[in-house]
This record gives sequence, structure tokens and C-alpha cells, in this order.
Amino acid sequence: MSDLHITVIPGDGIGPEIMDATLQVLKKLNVGLVFDEALAGGPAMQEGLDLIPEETLEKIEHSAATLKGPITTPIGKGFTSVNVSLRQHFNLFANVRPTLSIPGATTRYSNIDILIVRENMEGLYSGIGHTLSEDGERAELRSVVTRKGCLRILRHAFELARRLKRRKVTVVHKANIMKSTSGLFLNVAREVAQEFPDIECEEMIVDNCAMQLVMNPHRFDVIVTTNLFGDILSDLCAGLVGGLGLAPGANIGENMGIFEAVHGSAPDIAGKNIANPTALLLGAAMMLDYLHLNEAAEKIRKAVRIVIGEGKHLTPDLGGQAGTTEYTDALLLTLDSL
Repeated sequence: MSDLHITVIPGDGIGPEIMDATLQVLKKLNVGLVFDEALAGGPAMQEGLDLIPEETLEKIEHSAATLKGPITTPIGKGFTSVNVSLRQHFNLFANVRPTLSIPGATTRYSNIDILIVRENMEGLYSGIGHTLSEDGERAELRSVVTRKGCLRILRHAFELARRLKRRKVTVVHKANIMKSTSGLFLNVAREVAQEFPDIECEEMIVDNCAMQLVMNPHRFDVIVTTNLFGDILSDLCAGLVGGLGLAPGANIGENMGIFEAVHGSAPDIAGKNIANPTALLLGAAMMLDYLHLNEAAEKIRKAVRIVIGEGKHLTPDLGGQAGTTEYTDALLLTLDSL
């Protein structure tokens, strides 16, 4: 097996702690990954470098995949989100967020298995046309949606559904009000759905979707939607299975993937050995799937389910009293038996 080079961005806050735990698990699997650490965000600025140094961009460009911890965007004018900047620089058009129940996690629902596919580049989050009048009385922001952008995210969602043997794709929109932008997205969705007769396609207005997710989340399988709606709904779905501490994410382009924990850097608990690395671990499992190391990916997910299900080594956010290291040690021990 030839080595696969992985760029590792620890991030800041709890990032280095949960990244260390995740790398211990990945190294335990011994699947030929070689890790190359890179800086971004606060740690880069402390070294006198740009928020995303050119060296980091080059490492990502030449890696098989990138694993990224949470990064705090500095407060103040002139600083854009590192996450948004990476997506735009590498044209990572698809944000994929699985929502999967983990036995043992305290939630209102069980047996949830929803995949949200979010367009990552266009719409209100693209940052086009930010203006504020000199008197501060009027603000504007443009939403631009293109046929090309709609086609690639919708095809990605349907192809993903087919590859994972999913039964249904729900296209979430607001075409009844946002007739131009959301209307284009919906029209293209109807065209793409014709290419996948084996996949059931339903259409749902975003506010109804939010209500249905709370009332009957089991009716959903794959959800595909635009940037803003996807951001909101994916966090709502995370709440169905225990919160952002259990929520991984992937940003996918034509030939590149950046995998992450979607939660913040939590600087208030940094260095206290109580951070929960599960989201990043599950993000690493998504990365392994992306690299076609599916057996190793499933081992991570199985170990997480076993340790959380046993309930003996849970971090405080999961209702336990274990530290990050104790939780990680339990995962490593469990991997020995798989």
C-alpha cells in the first residue's frame, strides 16, 4: 500500500486536543496515512503569517485529503472566515453533513440517519454585494445562484444517494417566495431528478422541512438544498442526535476533500482535557471513506458507538466525567478488539 499524504490543520482552542486524539486513532488503524501539519487561523497569525499561509494552501493542494480542526476567525474588519476562504479557494462546492444516531447519546429520537448535502459556494453566503450606507440606515447583500452551481450540487446529491443505496432525495427550497434564485434551484432539481429514476425525489419548502424534521425526522433520507438553508438545517439535524459534538462534515470539490468537526473552537474549555473529539473522529471516518478505506472508516464509527453505548468513559458534554484522554484510550482499546 502506497502512503497517502494527509494535511492536518489542528486549529485553535480545543482543536489541538481533539486532533491529537483523532490522530492517535488513525495511526492505530495503520492504513498507510502520512500526516503533514499545517497552520491556519490564530496559530498562523501568532507566527506572523497570513490567516491561511501560502504554504498551507500548497500542502492542501498536493495532499490526498485534509483533516481540519476548529478555527476561530479573529474579530474585526478585514478577517474573513477560514472555512469560507478554503471553500472558495479550492472550489469545494459540496458540504456533506451526516446525521446519525449513536446509541447511548441522550436524545429525543433514535435511529436517525439523514444526509444533508448543502451547496457551498453560492447564494447569500457567497459574500457578494455586501453594502452598508454611510448613515448606517440601509444594508444590502446579493444572492447569486447559477445553473452550473445548481447542477453540480444536485447531481452530487443524487449520485451520493445512489452510491450509498439511499431511497429518497428531498429537495428543499423557497421557490414560492424567492422565485428567481430558489426557483432556478428547484427547476434544475426537477431536470436532474429525471436522470435518476431509481431515486425517489420529493420537493419541500424550507419552513415546512424545519417543522417536519422536528415532528418526524425518520421521513427523511437525503436532503439537498442551497447554502443558507443547508447551514441552518444541518445544525437543526445535529440537535436531533446529540448536538454539534457528534457532528462531522466534509467539504468536497472535483478532486479534493477537507474533513472537519463542524463545531467551534470552544476556547473556554481549551487545555482542560474535557473536550469531546467525536465529531472530528467521525469527520476522519468520512475522510477514510473518501479515500476508499471503508473498512477502517467503519472501525472508527463502530468503536465510537461501542464506547458511547457503554457509557463508562464519556466526556462531560455527553453526561460523563471522563477526560479527552480517557475517552480516547477507551476508543484505542476498543479498536484492538475489532
